[in-house]
Amino acid sequence: MTEKKKITVNLKIWRQERGQKTGRMVSYAIGGISPDSSFLEMMDLLNEQLIKKGEEPVEFDSDCREGICGTCGLVIDGVAHSHQKAIATCQLHMRRYRDGETIVVEPFRAKAFPIIKDLIVDRSALDKIVSQGGYVSANAGSAPDANAILIPKEKADLAMDAAACIGCGACVAACPNASASLFLSAKVSQFALLPQGSPERRRRVMQMVGQMDIEGFGGCSNHGECEAVCPKEISISNIARMRREYFKAVIMERDKSSLASSTAG
Repeated sequence: MTEKKKITVNLKIWRQERGQKTGRMVSYAIGGISPDSSFLEMMDLLNEQLIKKGEEPVEFDSDCREGICGTCGLVIDGVAHSHQKAIATCQLHMRRYRDGETIVVEPFRAKAFPIIKDLIVDRSALDKIVSQGGYVSANAGSAPDANAILIPKEKADLAMDAAACIGCGACVAACPNASASLFLSAKVSQFALLPQGSPERRRRVMQMVGQMDIEGFGGCSNHGECEAVCPKEISISNIARMRREYFKAVIMERDKSSLASSTAG
């Protein structure tokens, strides 16, 4: 079997020191890249070469490198996770690029995602949203049988599709408003569609939407870029569901408060 020809690419990478508010694009030429290597393996190779030359390596996030954990968020040639659909950055392979091609690599840019260093951003704002209700707090005891609660297959499938969200934040990076609505709607939908999540559905959606606003995310204006870059292809129909859940919760809470006031009076 003949070995595939190694390629060379020209990288333009955002470099920003920790704690600084400004950064710059820095150019690097890197050769000896196997077309079968992943994009992150190419970045590893670049860092090995930089370290050998006594230069500072490029900081970037990664963990599982299997498209599961959601930590490897990069903007590649202007698109979160790259132009290839339905993948995380770690699933992008260098065979997608031509020998001598120039690739621009930037961090996710959003007010709610401050840059820590180089390509690493702080995405803890997403965790704070989840902490406000992205769970079911009822004590269910031991694990029930799988078919103990009958759930229509259509709703079960929709809930599983929403639960596929890995919280990478690409939807935020792609949105012109830096909205986290697709992420939040997936977390709301995976519980709202199932009977186990019903008891807390009003409190959950109101608290999570409130936290999203506190963290500085923008509002959704239905551009659809979020769905286009999502590595798990989460549908924007979840955003419509989240809005319905939120409006119903607000109305019911308002009516509840009005009833309490009239009763007290």
